[in-house]
Amino acid sequence: MKKFIIALILGFSGIISAQNSVSGTVTDNQNNPLPGVSVYAPELHKGTTTDANGKYEINNLPNGSLRIAFTYVGYANQNKTIAKLLKQNTLDITLEESILEMDEVVVSTPFNKLQSQNVMKIEHESIKTLQQKGTSTLIEGLATIPGVSQISTGTSIGKPVIRGLSGNRVLVYSQGVRIENQQFGDEHGLGLNDGGIESVEVIKGPASLLYGSDALGGVLYFNPEKFADAGTFKANFSQKYFTNTEGSNSSIGLKTSTDNWKFLVRGGYNTHSDYKIADGDRVTNSRYNETDFKTGIGYSNSTFSSVLRYNYNKLDIGIPEDGIAEQSSSKDTQFPRQGIFNHLLSLNNVIFFENSKLDVDLGYIANDRSEFEDSNEASLHMKLNTFNYNAKYHFPKFGKIETILGVQGMHQTNKNSGEEYLIPDATTNDFGVFGTANYEWDNSVLQAGLRFDNRNVTSIAHGTEGEEGYFLPLDKSFDSFNASLGYKTKLAEPLTLRLNVATGFRAPNLAELTSNGVHEGTNRYEIGNANLKTEQNVQTDLNLEYKNTHFEFFVNGFYNHVNNYIYTSPTGEVLEDNDVFAYVQDNAQLYGGEVGLHFHPHPLDWLHFETSFETVTGKKENKDYLPLIPANNWNNTLRTEFNIKDWLSEGFASLNVSSTFAQDNVSGFETASKGYTLVNLGFGGTVKLGKTAFDINLNGNNLFDKKYIAHLSRLKTDGIPNIGRNIVLGVNFNL
Repeated sequence: MKKFIIALILGFSGIISAQNSVSGTVTDNQNNPLPGVSVYAPELHKGTTTDANGKYEINNLPNGSLRIAFTYVGYANQNKTIAKLLKQNTLDITLEESILEMDEVVVSTPFNKLQSQNVMKIEHESIKTLQQKGTSTLIEGLATIPGVSQISTGTSIGKPVIRGLSGNRVLVYSQGVRIENQQFGDEHGLGLNDGGIESVEVIKGPASLLYGSDALGGVLYFNPEKFADAGTFKANFSQKYFTNTEGSNSSIGLKTSTDNWKFLVRGGYNTHSDYKIADGDRVTNSRYNETDFKTGIGYSNSTFSSVLRYNYNKLDIGIPEDGIAEQSSSKDTQFPRQGIFNHLLSLNNVIFFENSKLDVDLGYIANDRSEFEDSNEASLHMKLNTFNYNAKYHFPKFGKIETILGVQGMHQTNKNSGEEYLIPDATTNDFGVFGTANYEWDNSVLQAGLRFDNRNVTSIAHGTEGEEGYFLPLDKSFDSFNASLGYKTKLAEPLTLRLNVATGFRAPNLAELTSNGVHEGTNRYEIGNANLKTEQNVQTDLNLEYKNTHFEFFVNGFYNHVNNYIYTSPTGEVLEDNDVFAYVQDNAQLYGGEVGLHFHPHPLDWLHFETSFETVTGKKENKDYLPLIPANNWNNTLRTEFNIKDWLSEGFASLNVSSTFAQDNVSGFETASKGYTLVNLGFGGTVKLGKTAFDINLNGNNLFDKKYIAHLSRLKTDGIPNIGRNIVLGVNFNL
């Protein structure tokens, strides 16, 4: 079967003859060849691995320059650029051993540098690393990254929070395009499955220069899984079981590639019963089911590279309105529930010229969201269709200066077909143009950029004036200029400093502009404000990193001033038996940061100790606290790495103690939260039984069954605790 599939794809690409090629040998610093090193050209989505003699070859390469990444476990990554490709190019590489974290290529910033070369401090985590922590959802795993947390509704719905900012202030990218799924709603989660995702990059701060409106607070950038190496066929199957929810997460994937053509497909199914709190009771109707399907096909030659990807995600989510009521381990959701269908189609293209290139990303997202109150007839039914584009031209390098000019835009329509309306039928159009330059000399880098954006929002009148659900017609236009300036330098060989100042903006969303009714998720009557202005912020970030062979230390500090910060405030009135909240604006400030260290003592090469502390404070101009600010957290992990004879390789065991402090700095209508400490254990590695090898993970989360309520849990007001002890067993077979 493998030979048949490879032969079939080879038939399509047989007419293409090799153009430029690059080959070489990868060795260690003792000049020993390194087999199995990953050699990858990101812009072409193609790669290979070194053979037993450390040799590699990549064919059918474009003219002009090309970047190639070399990665190998236990060694520092190298990111090499061939300035001008010839017919035959030789590139020999020597990799240095690295005991601490690998240096990753950052995709979410425009110049795609290694993290060590990047002006901005970007958090990069592989999905495999997050999965090794035994978390049940993607957003739960993201919340373990310093500076990132979540607003949760049970275990099924999670909204990312970056340094105290959430909702439309955090932009999510997947497959190279921005995700639009009515993310303004309190009950509207991330809507992404971790199957088929390679890694995530977190920009903690305004990224409007790169991504436009809604990136005021930061960006989550998900990198899809890579295609197979040229001439190979790969298949894998993974299965996880969760004791707390009696849940299961299954995923199977296939992929193959030639020098020119690439193809992959992956399917997954995730199902969970109601979660149990510490005393063993289940939170009624917190169950959910998820179906996910991803596929992609790519082609590259000496002129261009093109990748078409598609993601279908179906969610059936129970809404836990009754708290701890009927006890059941059923996975069939009850009323009220949500049904969500999400289609994401992306086309990513790179066109190569002699000394420059053009990146064009096109995306189409169809989000179909229904809410069912007491029957299978949707009371709320919204369809959001979004087309977006992003084109960047990389000018020829001028000395030590790299320059990019880009345009971005979006056309979006929202239509309602249910009886209830959260927001009116509306059309949104975005357009932005930006330029950025990167100047590198000696051990220093300077990066600057400027951008202009326009957003136009028009909506249709609906309902009867003076009654709940009435929406005035709207025709609003919002403009914004933004800029960024970043500087990175080595103060000494092991000490790096980064300083960034950037502005960002966010146009008010439809809910903030037009709301007029009871918001079931928060049990309050919300009134929008059509006169809201654009949120505009300025953030300063300082990052210091010290890194040597056995010790790594970092400190990140930020100060974020936001003009016209939008939030809801009680009016003192009561409508429809609910307190009335109106959308208002005030200037605000957020400040804080993260500090941490990673210690790997010599000669105990198998031992790692990591600790980090994160804090954020958010205040209005009158010194009252902002709502939904996460509590301070101190996270400690002791990790060992080992091999056991011939049957366990890349083994690890970890002890994690996460202490969340009390949150007393709350807004007027919030409640304070008590602190708590959770203990988690992990064990795993690659098991070899004869010719069969598979990865195994065993995790015990909240091992002592601590009863606690997270500050950003939306079930907090009803006194419903978070999930109790959860034992997670996961296996992954590479077939």
